[in-house]
Amino acid sequence: MSGPALGQRGGERDGTGPAGRTRLVGGPGVLLVWLYSVMSVGAVSRSLYAILTDFSSAPLAHSLSAVAAVVYAFITYTLVRGGETARRAGLVCCAAELAGVLVVGTWTMADPAAFPDSTVWSEFGMGYLFIPVVLPVTGMLWLRRSRSHPAAI
Repeated sequence: MSGPALGQRGGERDGTGPAGRTRLVGGPGVLLVWLYSVMSVGAVSRSLYAILTDFSSAPLAHSLSAVAAVVYAFITYTLVRGGETARRAGLVCCAAELAGVLVVGTWTMADPAAFPDSTVWSEFGMGYLFIPVVLPVTGMLWLRRSRSHPAAI
């Protein structure tokens, strides 16, 4: 019997998933998916509640939290999806996320009056144990490490 091992679909033994896509959720990737999932749920629920109940008090902060939620959800999707295209899209989103955290973090420190309510990325994610500033760096490192290498000819 030469089929896949129990719990494995075809191709998973060699680090590829269905349809030959490079798997991004093996090893540390599982932790990244879990953290991005938690951040997605947190950012979605926070921004949705704030937008529905008190949007007019801090529209910029609440809108930025919604943007963070979309970014977190998309990165989670790319990690789970796998494949070279998803990996590249994840890298771009992680870089955009890091830029957003750095810009918003700096802005909230330099001009606190501009943000009457905090965002997920305020003060570099201090309200979220600085996970928002560490996560994109970790994500980019993992996604760069997991890129598929063409076979040597």
